[in-house]
Amino acid sequence: MKKRTAVIGALFSLLPLGQQLIIGTGAVFTSAGVLFSVPEKVNAESVDFLHVRGKKKKEKSESVDVLFERGIRRHESGDYYGAISDFSKFIEVNPRDGDAYNNRGLSKKNLKDYRGAIADYNRAIDINPRLEQAYNNRGNAKHTLEDYYGAIVDFTKAIEINPRYAGAYSNRGMTKRKLEDYYGAIADYDRAIEINPRLEQAYYNRGNAKYELEEYYAAIADYNKAVDINPSYINAYFNRGNAKANLGDKKNACSDWRKASSLGDEDAVMRVRNQC
Repeated sequence: MKKRTAVIGALFSLLPLGQQLIIGTGAVFTSAGVLFSVPEKVNAESVDFLHVRGKKKKEKSESVDVLFERGIRRHESGDYYGAISDFSKFIEVNPRDGDAYNNRGLSKKNLKDYRGAIADYNRAIDINPRLEQAYNNRGNAKHTLEDYYGAIVDFTKAIEINPRYAGAYSNRGMTKRKLEDYYGAIADYDRAIEINPRLEQAYYNRGNAKYELEEYYAAIADYNKAVDINPSYINAYFNRGNAKANLGDKKNACSDWRKASSLGDEDAVMRVRNQC
């Protein structure tokens, strides 16, 4: 039986890639003390999962597995069309391989073919109803299509299969926040962090929920943790700056926006230019 291991596909959502899950619109900080509303950079980041294989003991299917492994490499390098081609060729030979459908769906999602991705996740689940990653990934695609209740059903199913699925808790919390269930979202983020204290997206997303509740000091604490784990976490710097600005700490807000700007955030460049 093939050994399979789930790994995070490093598919974090950034605005230039059109992958952010955005709430609200931006506002302008002024010296008169006008608060930032929920700005465009306050968003939730989802965690998708790609399947990789262990070393094979048999050699007869080695040439076919090359397609699978190359599909993974192409996906991780951003060559999603190439990855889809490899996974499709693999599926022609192995039409009952749920992992290949899951991975092809993930490549389609990154090309914004969300319905095509869902079709592949459906097929993966038909083949293996216990494939927790396919439920999680389908939930993310449904979230993007604003089918929030359907997304929650999928994340909940993934958690039922694996109660220690930190990414699914974080993603369900992200969706609850879209439904303005901020406390329910925070409870899911808490659980994700309890399971995986290094899951930076959970801290970031929990900070965003607290930001929505105008709990700015608590939000800043979560953004601090996110950047401690990932010192290049652009959105966490940007949002932390917004929270500090709402507390009247313009000096440190500008420091965070400058950091985000130095990491390549164009919105932060404009914020520094206009506010600092």
